[in-house]
Amino acid sequence: MTTRTRLDPVLIEVLWSRVLSVVNEQQVALQRTAFSTIVRETQDLACGVFDTNGWMMAQSVTGTPGHINAMATGVRHFLKEYPPGSLSPGDVLLTNDPWMTAGQINDITVLTPVFKNGIEVAYFANTCHAADIGGRILSAEAREVYEEGLRIPIMKLYDRGAINQDLISIVRANVRTPDETVGDLYAQTSCNDVGARALLSFMEEFDLDTIDPLSNEIIARSEEAMRSAIREIPNGVHEHETWSDGFEEPILIKARVTIEDEDILIDFAGSSPESVRGINVVFNYTHAYASFAMKAAISPDVPHNDGAFRPVHVSAPPGSILNCLEPAAVASRHIIGHFLPGVVFGALAEALPDRLMAPGSDPIWISIWRGRPRRSNDRFTFSLFQCGGAGARAAKDGL
Repeated sequence: MTTRTRLDPVLIEVLWSRVLSVVNEQQVALQRTAFSTIVRETQDLACGVFDTNGWMMAQSVTGTPGHINAMATGVRHFLKEYPPGSLSPGDVLLTNDPWMTAGQINDITVLTPVFKNGIEVAYFANTCHAADIGGRILSAEAREVYEEGLRIPIMKLYDRGAINQDLISIVRANVRTPDETVGDLYAQTSCNDVGARALLSFMEEFDLDTIDPLSNEIIARSEEAMRSAIREIPNGVHEHETWSDGFEEPILIKARVTIEDEDILIDFAGSSPESVRGINVVFNYTHAYASFAMKAAISPDVPHNDGAFRPVHVSAPPGSILNCLEPAAVASRHIIGHFLPGVVFGALAEALPDRLMAPGSDPIWISIWRGRPRRSNDRFTFSLFQCGGAGARAAKDGL
């Protein structure tokens, strides 16, 4: 449990605005230094700052739910492997393990500790979609995660400022576009450094030795606002389900939403079991999209940090399509995961008839272009994300 220190409300607003500017600066640095179009143009990324407990304090203005919310869970996996006090200035961690962060081999999370006077005071993290990480490149045809590309456990990308050259060599040997993939790793590291410098400058300006009291207050305020919004909804149990074509068999996605005073429970029991193909969803991703939908429906204006999700409790049976177990294939988890907001909205429709949108073209369609130009040994990989329209709103047309 964290200790909450009450701060002056005016000072809170000033400090909060500065924190947001710090993470937005982190994001801009990432986009401007990224090598791949999928990060630079498509903005398939997330950036955030975390306190020493691993709680997400703030995120940048851009970020997909499957990245930012799953990254918020993933940072705590990093800190289990490298607890506070075990890292040194210049250390940088990374992983693309689907069960640790964003549910897909192509999504790489990089975490950097921030030190002030030799003591860890914060962490900056970002998650980006790598244009290529080997394997089948986002194909749903794989039967095991091992077919989907190079899987990197939580480990050091930098050790006291020295690059892990062995890891870089392994990555370059396993991907089709090594300059882009490795270049993005450098961009991910650099943007965390930009965020760290801005945060330390901010701490010096306001004479802060730690950001934990500020983080605790901001997170507590967000949690209180979310719980207050939930209390306005009558208690009850609501269910909804939908079907996806799946890969070789139809997939049932079933949700049971229980509203209990100031908490909400979302249970996906009854959903289909794991698929034999690469459309399975890890629980981090399920939690990310389900909690995102709940926040969007109930209190979209509450700051997006750890506190906004504490009243929302998500469960899915292990071994199901929404809580797959290793070594299930997961590359195209968005084909199923993107249905979750629509299912949650469907369950809430009875309780909140005037706030919700009808389902639309929920899963994005990704087309991937790759090849090698004539008279060249260079290869290219290009991913195009395409989305259809959104469903009708309560009193307006769809989008």
